[in-house]
Amino acid sequence: MARPLLTAFLAGLVFGFGLILSGMVNPAKVLAFLDLAGAWDPSLALVMVGAIGVAFPAFRWLAGRSRSVFAEPLHLPTRRDIDKPLVLGSLGFGVGWGLAGLCPGPALVALGALRFEAVLFVAAMLAGMGLYEVIERRRRA
Repeated sequence: MARPLLTAFLAGLVFGFGLILSGMVNPAKVLAFLDLAGAWDPSLALVMVGAIGVAFPAFRWLAGRSRSVFAEPLHLPTRRDIDKPLVLGSLGFGVGWGLAGLCPGPALVALGALRFEAVLFVAAMLAGMGLYEVIERRRRA
């Protein structure tokens, strides 16, 4: 059990380092990327293309497997339908990213540096997640 945890920790470190190196933890850089009508900074597009270039072959390789390299069960998504919660969640993610210049991964990395905007973002994110859970419980009841 320790090997998968160590691997996950190391993968998280590499991911966090990549986010810092690419500038994804800098809200000003992200907002400049999203400002298509102004002083657009296309550099984060290269980050996204690179991420797709790494993830696509990995997901293709994992598609036919049920266990990881360390024999742990894989939990890959199987749904392919586009439903209302997916669309609304995507819109909410995009609006939040556009307003704050942060998304969850970079916000958690920036939180490690105790950056005020990251603290505020993560607090709002956790509050939103909690509100969603309350609404979903009431809807199911």
